[in-house]
Amino acid sequence: MSLKLRLARGGSKKRPYYSIVVADARSPRDGRFIEKIGSFNPLLAKDNDQRVVLDSERASHWLSVGAQPTDRVMRFLDAAGLVKREARNNPNKALPGKKAQERIAEKKQKEEEAAAAAAEAAAAANAPAEEAPAAEETAAE
Repeated sequence: MSLKLRLARGGSKKRPYYSIVVADARSPRDGRFIEKIGSFNPLLAKDNDQRVVLDSERASHWLSVGAQPTDRVMRFLDAAGLVKREARNNPNKALPGKKAQERIAEKKQKEEEAAAAAAEAAAAANAPAEEAPAAEETAAE
């Protein structure tokens, strides 16, 4: 039986209140649990002492037995000093999707083509002006 330290939602609509519970991983989120070891009230200010209430002795017991905390509960345990949570890094999360990247590539290609065409037009505009005096000199001779 794999155990999880996770949140079970309570409270009314748009007024969440979570219990930190030890539950079998197969049981539903708000369903059967083994023990309640704390609570989390996200509506309170972050510096409020009652925002996260955790029985650290019971939490350390369940961790020693092999219970796996979810990411959110791991944050609470890290703040309590029970476990060390490694910071996550997903650099690909901020990248645009596949279609958006294709559109960006097409736009960049069109801009490069327009810049090349503008450079050719500028070169063509300058070239006849330089050749015209040379043509006049040959006619004068």
